Amino acid sequence: MPRHRRGWASNIDNNVEMRHSPLTISLLEPVLLILLSEQEGHGYTLIGDLEAFGMGTIHPSVVYRTLRELEGLGWVQSDWNVETTQGPPRRNYQLTLLGQDALRNWKLELERTNNLITKLIPRIIE
Repeated sequence: MPRHRRGWASNIDNNVEMRHSPLTISLLEPVLLILLSEQEGHGYTLIGDLEAFGMGTIHPSVVYRTLRELEGLGWVQSDWNVETTQGPPRRNYQLTLLGQDALRNWKLELERTNNLITKLIPRIIE
C-alpha cells in the first residue's frame, strides 16, 4: 500500500480498500518493536501479527523496509533460520538492547502524543 501524504483525508471513500494515514504508518515502527519484544519472529509472522493492531493491510514491502531500517539502527538483529523444514530459509528478527531503549523512548513519545490527541479530538467539528 502506498504511503499517503498531505490531502489523504480529502479522498476518504468507505467503499475503497482501507488506506493508512501517515500517522498510522509512523506507528509501524513501535508496533514492530513491541512484537519483537514479546517474541522474535520472521517477517511473514510479523506481518500476520500486525492484524491484531489493525494494521493488516500494510504492504509487506513497507514492513520489510522498516525491518531493514530498524536493523540498520541496531534496534533489531536478524539471522537466517536454516532449520525450517518447509520452504526456503527465513530471516528471523529479534530485539536488541538498543531496541529495548528505543521502545522505552517510543513509550514516552506515544504518551505525549496521546495527550495531544486527547486534546484534539473534542475540538474537531462534526
